Amino acid sequence: METFESLVRAEFSPKTTYLNTASNGLLPARTVAALHEAALLRAEGRPLTPLHEDVEACRAAYARLAGVPASRVALGASVAAHTGVIAASLPAGAEVLTAEDDFTSVLNPFHVRGDLKVRAVPLERIAEAVRPGTALVAVSAAQSADGRLADLTALREAARAHGARTYVDFSQSAGWLPTDADAHDFSAAVSFKWLLGPHGAAFLVVPEDFGGLSPVLAGWVAGERPWDSCYGPVAELAHSARRFDLTHALFSYAGLRRSLELVEELGVAAIGAHDLALADRFRAGLARLGHRPVPAPGSAIVSVPGLGSRQPELAEAGIQVSDRAGHLRAAFHLFNTPADVDRLLDALA
Repeated sequence: METFESLVRAEFSPKTTYLNTASNGLLPARTVAALHEAALLRAEGRPLTPLHEDVEACRAAYARLAGVPASRVALGASVAAHTGVIAASLPAGAEVLTAEDDFTSVLNPFHVRGDLKVRAVPLERIAEAVRPGTALVAVSAAQSADGRLADLTALREAARAHGARTYVDFSQSAGWLPTDADAHDFSAAVSFKWLLGPHGAAFLVVPEDFGGLSPVLAGWVAGERPWDSCYGPVAELAHSARRFDLTHALFSYAGLRRSLELVEELGVAAIGAHDLALADRFRAGLARLGHRPVPAPGSAIVSVPGLGSRQPELAEAGIQVSDRAGHLRAAFHLFNTPADVDRLLDALA
């Protein structure tokens, strides 16, 4: 009988101590095989029908993970593009509340509008900073730089009390932390971190009534009958969130389908427990060495001030971490082991 450990070991064989999932997750073996097969379809001139089937399988799989119907999930290429669609829907002068130093893709489309009031506050104060007149609150569920978690329950309640909508980026939490997209008006996530997929695919969840969004980036795939929407204006937009789809990166979804299958097989709860146990082991080891990470309880991302400059030497030693604003950032996922944690701690001693 397959166990968590046996499934993981069958899928991953890293050649380094890889602790950098907050940048990119490793690809499972099944995903690499699917990418190879997708490339062969193109190379050999065979029909690409299976790749279009992969696209819809990914939509359905992410919908299950996010706790929403597949009809509310749109597919694109990046969080920035999804944010841009939301930014384009806001009236001039609308206030957007954000967290200071959140990831650029969550913020910049609101800034480049030029006619929105974008207000940034410390992450810990974002719920209390919602006020009458706030139109939208945009925030990452887990901060890319240091793993701090937003209090999404408090944020949702504050937003509802003031009539504001919420937009949450789950890119750094989907796959290890439960994703409740139904609790928010809009949410997005990329596929290449804890979801273990290739680059080039990202999800957007919208309300059943589309939340006032206009499909400003719509092409032929956004039509109710895509293959009848290839020429001239789209006569009938999709009746579901697919009206917000961007042209699909078929190879990416071919691989991502298998990655999402693995996440579902293992279960987010089991993955999260594994990841958090390793992060806590690292935090305990840091304390013994006299280092204090950025407080981020319950996060699989650990950021250590003042140690970012160690990243090059760690890379030379085969340990992959990130340097973020002078902080050393380590991120733990299902392919990591206690031995990986201990190797990093030994290198930092």
